[in-house]
Formats: sequence, C-alpha cells, structure tokens
Amino acid sequence: MEDKKTKNITLDGEIYASIFDIKNIPEGLDFLTNDESFIQVGTWNYKKDKILDAHFHNYFDRSSYRTQEVVYVIQGKIKCNLYEEDTTYIDSAIVESGMMIVQYQGVHEYEMIEDSKVLEVKNGPYFGPDKDRTRVNVKKN
Repeated sequence: MEDKKTKNITLDGEIYASIFDIKNIPEGLDFLTNDESFIQVGTWNYKKDKILDAHFHNYFDRSSYRTQEVVYVIQGKIKCNLYEEDTTYIDSAIVESGMMIVQYQGVHEYEMIEDSKVLEVKNGPYFGPDKDRTRVNVKKN
C-alpha cells in the first residue's frame, strides 16, 4: 500500500523496496509490510499505561528462500541504489533520519551521504558472508 509517507520502488509490477517515513505514525498498531513478506514490519503508537496482552508466538514450519532487509536511519542520511540481480539499475532513494527502507529483492548498495547511525534488521538464520550473499559489480549510471 502506497501513501504520501510510503514510496514503493517497483519494476515490472514487482516491489523491490519500500521507503517509509515513520516520524508521524498512526495511533495503535499499524503493519507496513504485507502478510506475504518474509520480514514483517509494524509500528506501535500507544498512550502511557497501555498494556499489550502477554503472548508468545506459535511454532510453525516456515521457510523463506530469500533474505529481506530493513534499514532504519537513526541519524544522518544515506542513499540506497537498487539494481536487478543482473545488475541493471532500477532506482535510488534517499533515506534520512526517521525513515526506513525495506528491501524485498534485488541488489542493494548504500552510500553514506552524511555521518550516519543505522539499524539493520533481516530475517535469519545468518549463514555467514560467503554463503549468505553475493557481491556484484553494478552498472553505474
């Protein structure tokens, strides 16, 4: 779902990444990613003294064939360049303090535009740099 606080980067009808401005999140629980995404991202905005029911998450036999990644900029400004897996350029996005990008597929490259502090979250388990990712030379514009 795309609104004024969300920018989806797409190619041939497929979403490669979504950029969310989460400085002003709606009240309550709001999930930003769709249910089919391997990584689930939501926001909470509750008043003082709100208690969320105690719970645990049930065990399911889940499988994911792709790592999806969330990058939240705590401080600073970064540029994310997106490419197809054959390294063809798709688009670039500026992500600054209070914003995050969710990467669903494809190749991504980050440039630090300012001194930046960033939080990265992705689905696991992590199999190490040699097995978990492939570094590529991208076609620069």
